[in-house]
Amino acid sequence: MFFIRRLLKEMGIELCAPISLKNCNITRQYKLERCGFSDISSLNAIMIAVPYLLKCEKRNVSAYAIPKDYHLFFKRLFNTIITLLENEYPENKFVGFADDSPIDERSAAAMAGLGIVGDNGMLITEKYSSYVFLGEIITDLPIESVAGKIKRCEGCGKCKLACPMAESGQCLSALTQKKGGLSDEEQRTILKHGYAWGCDICQEVCPHTKKAIADGTIYTDIEFFKGENLPFITVRDIDDMSDEEFATRAYSWRGRQTIRRNLELFERENS
Repeated sequence: MFFIRRLLKEMGIELCAPISLKNCNITRQYKLERCGFSDISSLNAIMIAVPYLLKCEKRNVSAYAIPKDYHLFFKRLFNTIITLLENEYPENKFVGFADDSPIDERSAAAMAGLGIVGDNGMLITEKYSSYVFLGEIITDLPIESVAGKIKRCEGCGKCKLACPMAESGQCLSALTQKKGGLSDEEQRTILKHGYAWGCDICQEVCPHTKKAIADGTIYTDIEFFKGENLPFITVRDIDDMSDEEFATRAYSWRGRQTIRRNLELFERENS
């Protein structure tokens, strides 16, 4: 594990920890089988938490959508690190996952000791609060690990009080990603809170976020997240993007029309 930690640290990732798959909540076992893993009892997951937050004075999208899509980061990371691991351990197999994972990444990361689970449903780390992307490398390499209990936040309630859609049991982020037309009330909700895509309100009010900002640890140093950022986007920005460029953004999976619809709301409001 020392070799793996060193490789990840060289790539700007400090938060990593192993956990046996026996202790994980396996949600898509077929993904493991497709990768050639049959004996789950012998597998381990090296959990990874990647910081992504940038300093931005003006933005109209969630912090995670400012840089290029994080799936591209993990693809590059895994292409590099798994090649190095296969060279170091030629008898073993390594497969990387991020988001589309065979396990519940949040609970696995919490049991591995990378953070606690907040009332907002996110993994909260000490250095970066909840501004981290989760991924893992699953391997049959024997790694000693200890699974701890999942720890939860203090339950101060600030995230729930600040949530603009708490009463409905929904999420503003989900509303901005909704396909098709929006009701008048849904349009007013989006306009009121200023997000054309996503929402960070529950993260912003969290005491762990405020502490990480005060400690000066919350922002990322990873170069991938510092390049080609779009903190404040317009309809023209979306229209001018080539298909290849648009595909690199976090909102591309919903197609141009969804993000464009939301941006048009703001531009009509300010015209």
